[in-house]
Amino acid sequence: MGGAYRITGDKYPRMRPPRRRGRLAFLAVAGVAVLGLLGWGTTQLVDAFDGGGNSTAAAGAKAACTPRASATPRAAVPPEPARITVNVFNATTRTGLAKKTADELKKRGFRIGEVGNAPKEYDKKVEGAGVLLGPGSAAKTSLPVVATQLPAAERRTDAARRDAAVDLIIGDAFRQLAPEADADRALAALAEPRRASADEERNC
Repeated sequence: MGGAYRITGDKYPRMRPPRRRGRLAFLAVAGVAVLGLLGWGTTQLVDAFDGGGNSTAAAGAKAACTPRASATPRAAVPPEPARITVNVFNATTRTGLAKKTADELKKRGFRIGEVGNAPKEYDKKVEGAGVLLGPGSAAKTSLPVVATQLPAAERRTDAARRDAAVDLIIGDAFRQLAPEADADRALAALAEPRRASADEERNC
């Protein structure tokens, strides 16, 4: 070939397509960016519908703060002595025992109902320190509270009973009520589960 198109020298240009690695790398980076944007957008939509971006963390915190009482039935809250009416009956042959015991219970904050001799089914038939008798609902409420004053007393319930009062029937082995300091500690122990439950709810 001659003229303007004459080729000189002993090296010839390689006649192959230009490399496309740069374009492929660009397309790969762009694809990753698009996928990232799609994922971020989906997360934002989910958060918008469930009320916040920290829904998972909030749910975990709520579960950790759920009081144990929600998983199991909460124990009955013992009433204060001032809300409990106690009938005091003497089943022994010793006179004046019912009034003396009723006066001491009154000093300790209990409400006093009837005071006198025990009914026939119990009169002179209680060999132990005493019997505490109340309605079925009193088994885990007022009966344990009155029992702090006479721990040795037998506890009984009457499902047919309608009034909420507790009968303290004094038996032959009765000498006196529990020392007031001991009774106060027993009352505090009864209230401890209630205090722990209240603290747990405040922390949540």
